[in-house]
Amino acid sequence: MSRLIRAISENGGVIFSAIDSTEIVAEMERIHKTSAVTSAALGRLLTAGALMGAMLKSPENSITLRVKGDGPAGLLLAVADGAGHVKGMVENPVVEIPLRADGKLDVGSAVGKDGTLSVVRDLGMKEPYIGQIPLVSGEIAEDITSYYAVSEQIPTVCALGVLVAPDLTIRRAGGFLLQLLPGATEEEISRLEANVASMKSVTQMLEDGLTLENMMQLALDGFDPEILDEQECAYSCDCSQERMERALISLGREELTAMAQEEPIAEVCCQFCERHHHVDLKKLLEQLDANS
Repeated sequence: MSRLIRAISENGGVIFSAIDSTEIVAEMERIHKTSAVTSAALGRLLTAGALMGAMLKSPENSITLRVKGDGPAGLLLAVADGAGHVKGMVENPVVEIPLRADGKLDVGSAVGKDGTLSVVRDLGMKEPYIGQIPLVSGEIAEDITSYYAVSEQIPTVCALGVLVAPDLTIRRAGGFLLQLLPGATEEEISRLEANVASMKSVTQMLEDGLTLENMMQLALDGFDPEILDEQECAYSCDCSQERMERALISLGREELTAMAQEEPIAEVCCQFCERHHHVDLKKLLEQLDANS
């Protein structure tokens, strides 16, 4: 399980959330067999999803982050709910591109800078809330920061990181969100900017043995923060035989009939967990006939 904390400054003007998402990203890599740069890209998106999911008011609410750039990784998806479950997929799990000049993984080039970040919040209403912005860099954290500034008008600092070991396993992963509520003074903003600028990368702090509480104290130095709550998060897929059958039914009777004539038993693979489900299409058509 991965641990997440949320905290607030003494004056109530700053909200801070942080997560050590190492186990979430490690499970993603195990399932999808991602290359180093796609592990970093999808791992960052999953980390952001977990942080944003923790802000949902109900465990049943969900949030979907969709990144579609012009890079070789293709589409990236992360889905999280208010109960701490997160799952994701990347269209092209294996991408091999040169490192950046500074020796780091070139996530921006893998994702691409020309594209969009879409955020879909399902709050149990008739229609979900959808926000969309152009990608800023494809590095994920900057794009999440831009989303909050443009779509929700919330000044936000987002830091995300994934450290991939030479054998492609996940050594460290984590992130934090720091958000200013209305009424923050210029002095408070300057202090926060200085605090964040003095912090090491999230993965380096985790490598150095810092806890989430240590990160909170560094980010909110001078603000007397107090922890609001903490949550356990995990990579978890809720796919099922019934869900797969509903997805096939949504194709329509004509398409289902054509599929059944070619192959009576359909094998459906879940894009989030790679689990295979077998569906008897003739039985499914019989059920449709019985219910019509």
